Amino acid sequence: MLRRASSASNASRRSSSSSVGFDEFGFALGKKRDKKLQHRCHDYSYPQPNPVKVKELCEFLTYWNGSSFICRNQIERFIRIGIPPAIRGRVWRCLLNIDSLRTASSFDYEACQAEIRKPLVDLGVSEYSILPTIDSLVDTENEISSGQASDLPRADLTLFKQIALDLRRSFPTHRTLMGDRPEAIEGQAKLFRVLTAYARFNPQIGYVQGMSYIAAVLLMILSEEEAFWALVALLEKPKYLSELFDSSLKKIQHQALVFHQLLKHRKPLLFQHLETLGVSSLHFIMQWFLTLFTSLPCWDSVLAIWDLIMLHGLQAVFRTGLTIILQLESRIMNMNEEATVLPVLLRVPVDISHHRVLIPALWNTDVQDWEINCMNRLVLEEASGGQDEEKVKKESAKDCTSPLSDGQQDEKPSQEVARNTSKKAAPGSSAKNVFTRLLKVAQHYLLESGKYSAAARSSPAKRSPVRGHLPKTRTSTSFTQAQGRTRRSSSRRSQNSSLGGVKKEQLPSQDSDGGVAEDSSSSSAWRVRSGPVGKVARRRSRGQSGRGSSLLPKKRSSRSQQTAAQAFVRPESSETDGCQESPSRHVALNERNFITCPMTASQVRESQLI
Repeated sequence: MLRRASSASNASRRSSSSSVGFDEFGFALGKKRDKKLQHRCHDYSYPQPNPVKVKELCEFLTYWNGSSFICRNQIERFIRIGIPPAIRGRVWRCLLNIDSLRTASSFDYEACQAEIRKPLVDLGVSEYSILPTIDSLVDTENEISSGQASDLPRADLTLFKQIALDLRRSFPTHRTLMGDRPEAIEGQAKLFRVLTAYARFNPQIGYVQGMSYIAAVLLMILSEEEAFWALVALLEKPKYLSELFDSSLKKIQHQALVFHQLLKHRKPLLFQHLETLGVSSLHFIMQWFLTLFTSLPCWDSVLAIWDLIMLHGLQAVFRTGLTIILQLESRIMNMNEEATVLPVLLRVPVDISHHRVLIPALWNTDVQDWEINCMNRLVLEEASGGQDEEKVKKESAKDCTSPLSDGQQDEKPSQEVARNTSKKAAPGSSAKNVFTRLLKVAQHYLLESGKYSAAARSSPAKRSPVRGHLPKTRTSTSFTQAQGRTRRSSSRRSQNSSLGGVKKEQLPSQDSDGGVAEDSSSSSAWRVRSGPVGKVARRRSRGQSGRGSSLLPKKRSSRSQQTAAQAFVRPESSETDGCQESPSRHVALNERNFITCPMTASQVRESQLI
């Protein structure tokens, strides 16, 4: 009866598939009611390829180097513009580095297929008729479990049955997997061979639910063997999906918790709203991640997402999930029941998944690798903290209830038990306690330093300068220059005997530091001698050197008055500003033309009268 029903259903499928049309990506064009059931949209809005850009991309792929940073930036620019469907296979081969992976591996795909056909022949099944024989595979498995047929390999039988069950659910409306047409039968056989070959390639993982969707998409773009090596690259490399698939599904649950933390830190209000409704990220993230968003209704958006995943790996998976959540945020915030939120998350609406809406939002959303690593560490710390607390509780319970020999009571006080439990609780809870203590200490230190700085600004006290750290002023440099001038003037006076050659007395002046500094009267006298009056005096004295020298001793008594009139005392330097010029320098420059020597002028007048 089962065979007759299956044959009737196959005939109906064959007649229906022959009359159904397909769109440009190979999906069946059905009625509006069928579109709602299948959740598939055929109104594509991806950008049409530019012939110039297509030619440029083809030339670029000829000298592709996956390890070059420039090449990866260039291919990212092309992906952002939009990969043409005809060249997408070449782009994926270059990004996944399929050729080098095939040459480096010792695995032979053709030899593996020959090995797989042997248990299929023993079961009386072929890869071309795997779907109609699912019922017979289930019956054979029951016979093996009951012990009636022990000669058949049970592991291979379980693998074949799981793959065959998922073949029915993998894109039932695509032309390569729909109905009993020759193209569909060949497509189902290819998908079966690729999945069984990967189960032989990595027996530790084997076949996991969700791999059939990924392999089916690869077969739509690449050839059979290229699709196998592309699947190996995606599932084996740490950059891509190696942290999603395992036989126990623990990895995908862990990544769902990582996304849970990411959503909590990015959108806390939305996260809190989902928590109040009882919607966990495990309910929808596992379906998104395991199928790589192939459940979206717009297939052009799915292929654009896959282009980005081929480039950035697992980071693009988190990025896409966060983008969809952000696009649905306004709708979710207006919902108040779990029954209305989950269908929207599991079946993303068409208006959100359109290429012109979703893909620009995807490029505007940024998720960094360090952010995912931080969320991953938070999940691990929470898991380890919970395990440590459970261990401590169990051990403390054992210590409290453990009976002693000879019926004697335990003589250890309760303080030792508490000390032991606190030592055991160190790895989980003490780290958080230490971190909170450090935060409190830092906050206290910042508050104290802020109070101290505010008090210092509000009441600036007159601080006495520390010895050896007084502010530098320019008066000291001017004094050293004056000393140099006096030495030069003294040497010149000894040579010029026409002006007397007598050293004038210098009045001492007190320095800003309290020391005695040499006065600048000699320098002022030198300035007077260098003026026009001095030039006339020197000119007249050359002819009358004897008369000039005789006049000088007569006026020696009034030389003190002359030096007092010529000398000027430098004002004390300011202690507050070390960068301002000393006022003595300005006085010397401003009063240069007003310093006169009456004795020298009288001598000049007398010499002119004579």
